[in-house]
Amino acid sequence: MFVLARRGLSMLKAKRQIEAVIERGQATVELPTVEDTSAVVADLDKAGFEAQLVQLSTTLDVRHVRQKLGLSREQFALRYGLEVEAVRNWETGKREPDTAARSYLRVISNAPEQVGLAYAQTPSP
Repeated sequence: MFVLARRGLSMLKAKRQIEAVIERGQATVELPTVEDTSAVVADLDKAGFEAQLVQLSTTLDVRHVRQKLGLSREQFALRYGLEVEAVRNWETGKREPDTAARSYLRVISNAPEQVGLAYAQTPSP
C-alpha cells in the first residue's frame, strides 16, 4: 500500500487495489505521481507484485499505422470497419480519434491480422 500511496494514491484507494489483486489476481492502477517507472516497478517487485506499465498515450499516428500495413485509406477503412472520412480526418489532423477509436487503432497496430479476422467473422445463425 505504501508503494502506491507514495505515488499519490490515497491509503484507502491503495488498500482497495491490494484487495483487488488478492481477489482477482490483478489490478490496474493509475498513479498520479511517477518519478521513475523503473523505480515503481522495482518497489512493487520488492513487495511481491509483478507490475506492467501501460502507456496511456493520447497521440496516435493513424497514417503510420495504415502505411505500416501497406493499405490505402479505403482498404484500411473497409478492412477494420471505419469510415474513410474519419480516417482522412485523423490523418490530416482535422480531428483526433476519440478514446474508443484510439484504443481500437492501438489494437489494430499491435495485432492487425487478428483484428482483421475477428472483424471479418460473421456470427452463425
